[in-house]
Amino acid sequence: MVVESLPMSETFNIYCDESCHLENDHHGVMVLGSVWCPLNKVREITTRVAELKLRHGLTAHFEMKWTKVSPSKAQFYLDVLNYFFDYEDLHFRAVVIPDKSKLTHGRFSQSHDDWYYKMYFLMLKTILSPESSYQVYLDVKDTRSGDKIRHLHDVLSSALQDHDRRIVTKMQSIRSHESALLQLADLLIGAIGYAHKGLDSSKTKLALIDRIKKRSGYSVLRSTLPKEPKLNLFVWSPQEVE
Repeated sequence: MVVESLPMSETFNIYCDESCHLENDHHGVMVLGSVWCPLNKVREITTRVAELKLRHGLTAHFEMKWTKVSPSKAQFYLDVLNYFFDYEDLHFRAVVIPDKSKLTHGRFSQSHDDWYYKMYFLMLKTILSPESSYQVYLDVKDTRSGDKIRHLHDVLSSALQDHDRRIVTKMQSIRSHESALLQLADLLIGAIGYAHKGLDSSKTKLALIDRIKKRSGYSVLRSTLPKEPKLNLFVWSPQEVE
């Protein structure tokens, strides 16, 4: 008797970052986001981004960040955005909280950290499929990163009923200078946050946001279609989840 083997699931890498996530940081807009791609495409993407850096007179190890966007590097960042939209295996998902001042944690008997993990699950659950496996990498933020990541992995595993961690196989912190994909996440999160804050002091940043709008076909100020595969956004309000 011939026993058919089960097909091997595809493995994806997810690179997560966040902006203005602390409860009392005096920033109303918070963004949680991630860039993801098949594991077997990571090296190709990393090489291509390094080539773009070199083409624009930067070093291959230059760390691209939203805070480093400037007029002299405008074309470089525009080319990076074009590469993101042109490369079919690159995807982005973000959850935007427009105004943290409206949060009422006490009403739901939860802490800000409890809510934070709920939002992270909300951001990731659209990406995850039980037919695939995922390695999740988060930007190092503070000395509590290790504890937060372990708890987040526990929360995800429980919510997905993934008790043997077959779906989310790994979750760990890395530093942004180590990963071009994490840098890309920072860039896209920064752009989404800038748009939602209504800022307009940088013409270069506005040009990048305009490029994202034109290439995606979305305003970036409202939620996209739930299954949007390239630039997927969910603009959250308290009553929608809690």
